[in-house]
Amino acid sequence: MFKITFPDNSVKEYDSPKSVLEIASSISKGLAKETLCATVNGEVSDIRRVIDFDARITFHKFEDPEGKAAFWHTTSHLMAQAIKHLYPNTQFAIGPAVDNGFYYDIDLDTAITPESLADIENEMRKIVKENPEIKRYTLPRDEAIAYEKKNGQDYKVQLIGDVPEGEEISFYSQGDYTDLCAGPHIASLSMIKAFKLTSIAGAYWRGDEKNKMLQRIYGVSFPSKKELDDHLKFLEEAKRRDHRRIGQELDLFSVMEEGPGFPFFHPKGMIIRNELENFWRQLHRQRGYVEVKTPMIMEAELWKRSGHWDHYKDNMYFTKIDDRDFAIKPMNCPGGILLYNRTMHSYKELPIRAGELGLVHRHEPSGSLHGLMRVRCFTQDDAHLFITEEMITDEIIGIIDLIDYVYKLFGFEYFVELSTMPEDHIGSDEDWARATQGLIDALDRKHMSYKVNEGDGAFYGPKIDFHLRDCIGRTWQCGTIQLDFQMPERFDCTYIGPDGAKHRPIMLHRVVFGSIERFIGILTEHFAGAFPLWLSPVQAEVISVGESFNNYAGKVNKYLLDRDIRSELDDSNEKLGYKVRQATLQKVPYQFVVGAKEQENGTVTVRGREGDLGEMKLSDACKLLKKEISTKSLKPLIKKAE
Repeated sequence: MFKITFPDNSVKEYDSPKSVLEIASSISKGLAKETLCATVNGEVSDIRRVIDFDARITFHKFEDPEGKAAFWHTTSHLMAQAIKHLYPNTQFAIGPAVDNGFYYDIDLDTAITPESLADIENEMRKIVKENPEIKRYTLPRDEAIAYEKKNGQDYKVQLIGDVPEGEEISFYSQGDYTDLCAGPHIASLSMIKAFKLTSIAGAYWRGDEKNKMLQRIYGVSFPSKKELDDHLKFLEEAKRRDHRRIGQELDLFSVMEEGPGFPFFHPKGMIIRNELENFWRQLHRQRGYVEVKTPMIMEAELWKRSGHWDHYKDNMYFTKIDDRDFAIKPMNCPGGILLYNRTMHSYKELPIRAGELGLVHRHEPSGSLHGLMRVRCFTQDDAHLFITEEMITDEIIGIIDLIDYVYKLFGFEYFVELSTMPEDHIGSDEDWARATQGLIDALDRKHMSYKVNEGDGAFYGPKIDFHLRDCIGRTWQCGTIQLDFQMPERFDCTYIGPDGAKHRPIMLHRVVFGSIERFIGILTEHFAGAFPLWLSPVQAEVISVGESFNNYAGKVNKYLLDRDIRSELDDSNEKLGYKVRQATLQKVPYQFVVGAKEQENGTVTVRGREGDLGEMKLSDACKLLKKEISTKSLKPLIKKAE
């Protein structure tokens, strides 16, 4: 007899071993039909797993991340089986589920082409129609190695060698195809109603450029054709919004071969960056922050003391100066602590809120670099707060309110995760429990719902992560609040309390944008390059209809520039339609067109992103632009007259 506890805390008893799927069936046939995998006592498990012990079970459907992963991983095996049918000599490496589908890395002398993908898809459809039974089994290590060697699967032999001694080595088979795999897999291939192989790329085995380059085939699958069609439309929209393409078209930023992962900002991109940083500074001055700047390079001993040497060394860059070891900072916090420790502090000074727009460097594998989203150097809009334990809740709430204000200003919705103690951590369990409870208390005071992300905290403390959602539904982790008892202890930070004795402050680490570079990338995609007026590199384009009106157009342009409106003048000899089209392609928010009528009346004809807005006095148009800029409005204030 054993008991199963379900997510609603209801309990059901069973008197004989049951598979996860049988337990789902005992509740309802509908649930069993939709269950793709389950979490059993915190571990994601296959539906075939037999339970004969007390357990807490959560069943996962396709809408759950765990369900999608099982569905997509099963489809990667379906694709591999089809490839094996078409190319029998293929060697298979790994075929995991990823955030938006799956891939499989293969070693094959024949180059896979877009035309090849159609053939593979057709073979996949045949296999789904046959619907071979999916079976899971295990083998002892020596038998598993012998099996893969017999089949000429050298990469699988290497993967078996990575499995720790004592852990089981499992395989999944479906008809004539068997693959080394930890699972989980869904119940049946017939559940895979629609799929698409989306792209081909190169990938080094184990991500090491010294190893052989493999062919990586990406794909995605869904339980219905409608879901696939909707997803493909989403991909097209995401492609249209790709910040790398828009960044080049609007001349904002670039990444060059001479600096992989180290972005270059062009003059127009710097306008956006400076506007964001100026906005950041204004917000922080209003909320009692001071601004600091710490060195980019500091000696290695500092990073050993902070714990980064032991917990983050593989992501750091190092150099030698005067025969001493130095590190290029991957984070700003140790420098902020050194600034705090330069003098003795009184409890009357707390909280100390110190912000820093700090440039940090982190080593990222070349294959993971992606425009501004994944780079090797970036500017964190960091802040470090030194507080007492009594201040924890109020200070965290203040940060939450700040992040909420910023995200809503840009039109983002967001959700929150609470990340708890990882295995690789410093400090006592008691300190971690206090820190975690401090974050929970603040979230509860704000009546915020949140998801617990077990074991994903920073190595020095738990954190609240803010995931913003853009206009096409994608989520991005940006803001974070980390509560830290450990760094003040390691660096012997103190303040003098009201009793005249030394006390240990608590440290809050937080970012709002996350990184300036990545946030600009997100904004570029969110607005598809059509930034709100206050961020637009060019806010108004003054367009002369012909040469005889160039003098008046120049005066209009100067009028705007004198009032701090970023204006450009197009007095070229091109036709009006061409000039308008160019300004539209550059996504300039407003065009001021001037010709004979406007010159005579002292007016401008205004065009917005949606088309003609009519003739206006220049002073009136300028006042509306200034108001739209100062309020940071997402909507244009100059509208077409009724």
